[in-house]
Amino acid sequence: EVQLVESGGGSVQAGGSLRLSCAASGFTSDDYVIGWFRQAPGKEREGVSCLDFSDGLTYYDDSVKGRFTISKDNAKNTVYLQMVSLEPDDTAVYYCNMAISSTPDSDYVNYWGQGTQVTVTS
Repeated sequence: EVQLVESGGGSVQAGGSLRLSCAASGFTSDDYVIGWFRQAPGKEREGVSCLDFSDGLTYYDDSVKGRFTISKDNAKNTVYLQMVSLEPDDTAVYYCNMAISSTPDSDYVNYWGQGTQVTVTS
């Protein structure tokens, strides 16, 4: 079973930085996309950033573009989200997500991490 373990959340002042990590295990396929969603109280869950683990194709939501950077470590099966110039509106629970196809003919299946809290104070 796929397991996603997030770390790196915490509390930081506005303008500060954090780096989130998502370690993925329990699979052998390299056909997957992995990244981050977030959800703040009273708001809809939104996609933040993701990448194709094989070719490095990336996506960023407009709200974080230019401030957040997603990267990968293939040897560790780990994805990072470097967050700089953090704003109070970035406060949310951040969830790691993986969409993976186990075989060439398989549909993609989504897995979620437990979430890590990011709090940005003004």
